[in-house]
Formats: sequence, C-alpha cells, structure tokens
Amino acid sequence: MVMQFKVFKKASPNGKLTIYLGRRDFVDHVTAVDPVDGVLAIDTEYLQGRQVYGQLVCSFRYGREEDETMGLSFQKDLYLASERIYPSQEGREPTKLQERLMKKLGGNVFPFSFQMPLNAPPSVTIQPGKEDEGRPCGVEYYIKIFVGEKEEDRSHKRSTITMNIRRIQYAPTNAGRQPCTIVRKDFMLSPGELELEVTLDKQLYYHDQTIAVRCAIRNNSNKTVKKIRAAVQQSADICLFSGGQYRSTVASVETQEGCPVNPSSSLTKELHLTPTLKSNMDRRGIALDGHLKNIHTNLASSTLLASPENRDMFGMVISYTVKVKLYLGAMGGEMTAELPFVLMHPKPDMRSLMRSDSKAQVETFRSDSMSGTVDES
Repeated sequence: MVMQFKVFKKASPNGKLTIYLGRRDFVDHVTAVDPVDGVLAIDTEYLQGRQVYGQLVCSFRYGREEDETMGLSFQKDLYLASERIYPSQEGREPTKLQERLMKKLGGNVFPFSFQMPLNAPPSVTIQPGKEDEGRPCGVEYYIKIFVGEKEEDRSHKRSTITMNIRRIQYAPTNAGRQPCTIVRKDFMLSPGELELEVTLDKQLYYHDQTIAVRCAIRNNSNKTVKKIRAAVQQSADICLFSGGQYRSTVASVETQEGCPVNPSSSLTKELHLTPTLKSNMDRRGIALDGHLKNIHTNLASSTLLASPENRDMFGMVISYTVKVKLYLGAMGGEMTAELPFVLMHPKPDMRSLMRSDSKAQVETFRSDSMSGTVDES
C-alpha cells in the first residue's frame, strides 16, 4: 500500500534554491501553534562561501496599495523568526516529513523550522472592490529564503524565494452554551413594556451552516410591532489603531409574517440565516480567511483568543453577532437585541485526508506550480 501526500514546491528565479513544504496551512491551537517546517534544496557551488538564511514574516496591510504616495506606506512587516539554514546548525533533529523529503530528494537538502508566536493573528484578507488594484488589505504570512554574507544583507531577487502560507484556527471540540438574551423596553408616558427574547439553536456554527434564530415577542405596552428583521454582522477589529472596527452585514432576512403584534399579544417566530461568501462576492470590505492561490476561501472565521486583553497590535480580530430588530413605526422607534456566536471550520480528520493507492509507487513534482504529489510507502 502506498500513502500519498501533497508537497508544495517553489524555486528561486535563478533555480539555485528550491523550497519544499508538506503543507501551507499551519494551525493555531490557541495554546500552541504548529511549527512551520520544510526543507531547502541548494546548489552549493553557486554559494561560493555565502550562507543561506530563512525568515518567517507576518505582513499587515491596512490601506490600499494605489493610495501610497510620497513614501507613505500602509503596510507593516514583522519578522517573527529568523535562522541560518546553510551551513546547517548542529543539533537540529529533522521531523519525519523532513526526513522523508531529504531521503526522496537526496543531494544538498537541508531542513528548517520556524516557530510562530502565540499572540500572532490568523491569516485574514479583506475583499477588495472591483475597481481596486494591488494587494488586498489584511494579514498574511510568508517564508523568505535568501542568500547573503550575513543575516542583515539585502537580498537579491534572483536568489530569493518568498512563499505564502496561512495561519488558521479550527473550531474547538467543546461547543459553548446555547446563546440566549432578553431585552425589555419601556416607553415614556406609556404604561407597560415590550419584551424580546432571542435564542440561537447553538453557539458554534461551521461555514455554510444555517443559523436558526428563535424570536419570542411579548407585547405588554401600547405600541405595535410592525416588522422583524434579523441579520448576521461580521466585525473586524483592527488592533493597529483605536477606533478601527468595521461591521458588515453578511446575511439578513426581513418579515412581516405574524405582524402586527398588537398590545397585549405575543408572537414566537423562527428565522433562518446562512452567512456565506457566495452571497457576498461583490461586497467590498468583507473579511475572508487568508487566501492562497488555487485554495478555496470563505468568510473569515471567528478569532479565538487565549487572553482577549493581550491582543497583538498588528492584527485583526474577527467576530460575529446575530442582530434582531423590531420596527415599531414612526412614533415607536426600534428595539434591538444582539447575540454573539462562533463561525469556524471543523477540525479535519487527518486520516480521511490521507489517500491510499495499491498501484506502483510514483514520484511527481509539478514544476509549473508550487504543488506536487509524493507517493510514500
């Protein structure tokens, strides 16, 4: 039986350096982060005594590239880790994946590994408008490999590799309590109050799942509820500067069924919302999970924080709420209730991701792209 797994590959423009990664998605488990490990194939004759360095970089773009003028930059790069890959450092123990790649590739192949800090944010991309040009806003990660005499040397494009990766989070194993809130409103010069109870069927939803919103209205006032509206709001909290919070409605439903809810009456109604990227493809400013070439993306997942008070100063924190609004007419105004929930991907079953094949062993690297397939016995 032959086990297959993907390998991602990219070479420098001059072909003297080639990087191989077993994956481009690295998981933030909140209390720990997967190490970024891979191998580098080097044409050592080209180096002529120089060394090869690797860096793990987090880049945060918070403004449009076309608006950068007179030296103004809307991008901040933070170098999270740096190491010398060649000559290799003593005492390094390669991982199983690195050992397999080194065995398969042979020759001058050297392992490397970077450790992401715990407080760094997940990869996020802000969806640009149709008229926008240049790189989109958001948080992205990449590995940079270059040749130099020392670590501070300026890299040359012909002997430099930059390869994007993603930092992602998966949904927690244990779902939280079922969200529920009760909002009451009284009115000046009017007796009684209006009560709105909103309940979600659960706290944790996976992407593309439908959210069931149960609304219970008890009208003990002299006002009349004429219409009900429910919406899912996505909040992107940009921690780089104060006041940097943006809200976008990614799903909504409006109904007058069961209305008007007159004084001394009640209404219980269930509304359904499905927040998806498909229904927001043309909406500028929506936060998406970090995007890589040829990898499908979706609405940005909720950000899980080990310590909410210790937010990183260059990141984005994504959260979601269901907002239910009652319309009471021109004189009565509005009444609103909000409930937070979590929207994420389920943790994948790694066994199901590994495919087996009983045919002859084949080794393939697609040189026309960054990805390939290695059959491992």
